Amino acid sequence: MQISDTSAIVTGGASGLGGATAAALAGSGARVFAFDLPAAIDKAPKVDGVTYVATDVTDPDQVRAGVDTAAGEGPLRTVVNCAGIGPSARILSKKGTHDLALFRKVIEVNLIGTFNVVTLAAEAIAKTAADEHGQRGVVINTASIAAFDGQIGQVAYAASKGGVVGLTLPAARDLASSGIRVMTIAPGIVDTPMLATVSDEFRQALAAGVPFPKRLASPEEYADLALSIIAQDYLNGEVIRLDGALRMAPR
Repeated sequence: MQISDTSAIVTGGASGLGGATAAALAGSGARVFAFDLPAAIDKAPKVDGVTYVATDVTDPDQVRAGVDTAAGEGPLRTVVNCAGIGPSARILSKKGTHDLALFRKVIEVNLIGTFNVVTLAAEAIAKTAADEHGQRGVVINTASIAAFDGQIGQVAYAASKGGVVGLTLPAARDLASSGIRVMTIAPGIVDTPMLATVSDEFRQALAAGVPFPKRLASPEEYADLALSIIAQDYLNGEVIRLDGALRMAPR
């Protein structure tokens, strides 16, 4: 599918996976609209071809406004959902039971936020002209290997990412008639700002647990995979693990 001279949306696009993907899409000639919260945008680097749009992915009005902005600048063809949060808490701990509000918040951002963007963006993509093969666009969502190998303290995060995995195939089937593909990437341990505060020793321990290559993934590797998915028209309705064959231990 052609990327140049089209519009693309990347949620969580101010940093990490989203930041790398936004830059990669812009480098391929797309007009990129990076959705993120204002505080994240304030810290984001300036990237040619990337326009930052203050957007809470859980807010339908904000997402619709952002989608309208992107679609107004050319045919919207690509959506990559990277926005997410990952707090840790056990169901039972010395502090008591898992906070229900926290569980609900993780589900709201990671799963409902993803669904919200998919739905409203698909509506706009479906209004564009199809190419000679009948395709109009592609949506790439972000799960995690925690969807399959959730660790102690990841019950909310794993549940939210499991939901993203679960919606992949039915979403692809729902949107097939509109010429829209839906794919999901499930990353392993990626060297993003979320790991910026940990020690070098801890980072080395994380890397040592990866079968091969024995290192953390880079956000640019996620972005490269996203571009490959966009280019391969027959990839649809599938989840791809990007994890160096890592299978997470309980803790």
